Amino acid sequence: MLVAFLMNVLVAVAKSVAAALTGSASMLAEAAHSWADCGNEIFLMTANRRSRRPPDAKHPIGSGKEAYVWSLIAALGLLAAGGAVSIMRGVQELLEPAAGGDFLVAYVVLAVSFVLESVSFAQSIRQSKPEAESMHRDLIEHVLVTSDPTLRAVVAEDAAALIGLLLAAGGLAASELTGSTTPDAIASILIGVLLGAVAVVLINLNRRFLVGEEVDPRVRAAALRELLAMPEVARVTYLRLEVVGPRSVLIVGDVDLVGDDVESLLSVRLRTLEAKIRDSPAVAGAVLSLSAPDEPSLSV
Repeated sequence: MLVAFLMNVLVAVAKSVAAALTGSASMLAEAAHSWADCGNEIFLMTANRRSRRPPDAKHPIGSGKEAYVWSLIAALGLLAAGGAVSIMRGVQELLEPAAGGDFLVAYVVLAVSFVLESVSFAQSIRQSKPEAESMHRDLIEHVLVTSDPTLRAVVAEDAAALIGLLLAAGGLAASELTGSTTPDAIASILIGVLLGAVAVVLINLNRRFLVGEEVDPRVRAAALRELLAMPEVARVTYLRLEVVGPRSVLIVGDVDLVGDDVESLLSVRLRTLEAKIRDSPAVAGAVLSLSAPDEPSLSV
């Protein structure tokens, strides 16, 4: 992620220089986009670091949800620093057209940026694809529902960057052909709308995980199968898996244990079973209670 950050800084500087030399609204929008990405990289690195802190007395199930807090801040930054600036610059260009400069430098910067962003996008896709296949999801579905907000943000921002570069190039070419700055201004506004839409989607998804998102039904079914396969468990009558961090869940359930032990032994067996479940790296915590005799059993 540090390499991606340094790459974004270099691209942002190049776009800013090109925007200053050409006076292009869409080029300035792309510069704002890249600077927003630089800020986002810092927030996402913070999200990764802080969400991996081990459990302690104040955070018994860890700090996984910090990933959604910092990713939410990053998405807000994309909306404000990228989307709002791009739209305002485009509107300003429509109201007060300015003479354009030599666009050759802008084309060179856009072409180099497109190559770099394509490499970054291909890498994020390669990282996402195996996990999507293991979860029996298509790639787009996985990016939208994954509990890893940094993975989703990187894929979404790389895709938006590529589309934004194409919009900027199209706006520049149309302005050069027509001699009007209107196409360039419209391209800037479209880039802002694109960034705003991506930011809103990311904000909403992070919000859902922050307030408590239950896992995908397929994951819940797999967990139920694993629980029923344990020799200590006779049946399960309640099961909830809540996402508490990237690839991390809290399991709450009611189970009926095999045998007919006295209450004191049952409590010990429950705590032992909870500890066994927590051995999984994907489980941040497990809280089990005894099922009532009249509760219906869950089945896969």
